[in-house]
Amino acid sequence: MAEPVNLNRFRKDKARVEARARADANAVKFGRTKEQKAREAADAARARAELDGKQRENDAD
Repeated sequence: MAEPVNLNRFRKDKARVEARARADANAVKFGRTKEQKAREAADAARARAELDGKQRENDAD
């Protein structure tokens, strides 16, 4: 005789596989690499430093 199949486990496994596939598709569609994130953070820091360097010393307002 064949082993009985737990239908709840089958249903949950199927949902888990579909969710993982959807997550992988979103990661490709919307994700950024670690290098891209680091480059953007460096650019933002550079721009912030440049603006801070142009700020007036006696800016009372």
